[in-house]
Amino acid sequence: MSAPSAPSRAELLDHLVRTRIAGDVATPRENNLDHYRRLANGDRYHWFGVDLGDRWTDEQDVLAVMAERAGVDDDPEHRAGQDTIDPELTVAALDRAALRLAKAAADRERVLLATGHPGSLLDLHGSVARALRAAGCDIVRVPLGLYADDGVVVQLSDVAMYERGASLWHTHSPAPMREILDLLPRIGEPLPDLVFADHGWAGCAAQAGLDTIGFADSNDPALFLAEAEGTLSVAVPLDDHVANPRYYEPLTAYLLSAAGLCD
Repeated sequence: MSAPSAPSRAELLDHLVRTRIAGDVATPRENNLDHYRRLANGDRYHWFGVDLGDRWTDEQDVLAVMAERAGVDDDPEHRAGQDTIDPELTVAALDRAALRLAKAAADRERVLLATGHPGSLLDLHGSVARALRAAGCDIVRVPLGLYADDGVVVQLSDVAMYERGASLWHTHSPAPMREILDLLPRIGEPLPDLVFADHGWAGCAAQAGLDTIGFADSNDPALFLAEAEGTLSVAVPLDDHVANPRYYEPLTAYLLSAAGLCD
């Protein structure tokens, strides 16, 4: 089956809502608020490698940023039930990401791609990697033999991921990205000009001062706080694991088309 052609903005908005990548998403309000509270209480697991210091100790401040940048309900009295991601904000973030990808292609930059969601977002990242490589970008080749969180860092289709027990794992940990960024200078390899990643992989790269595009769900506020503070370049809000990974194909096609890239 061939991949879909790039949808129009209106078509993508409809698709995002229909597939629940945005709109009325599966992540419940209770889970969103619980994660905002944990982040505000200093739980480093929810910081995704971003140093938030003592700047976000009020969960209502976190909620306000998530309402502004991801489109969750801004009513603090809404404690349970349905929550949302605003599809307009998703597409607007994709447009900003496309501009940065276009610059990377024009300047033939060095780019590192990574995902903590190989079961859903691997093809998105891999398609971007192929398009950037075709445009002349230098895609970072991750050295073998890196260990993190009792597993290893692997790279498939130019995308770095976490493997444990011969399986690709879902992880929000920043540790695998930290291992990559620590090793590259030690072996004489330059750091990337741009990182295209998600969750802790993106947070760690942004905290290291690298220009970073990151994807995250409505219950993962750290990247949106980092974007609000100017640490992370673009945070794209979306449900990061919908029922069918092919639902992300129109989003990917839109992103590549907006960036002027051909997959």
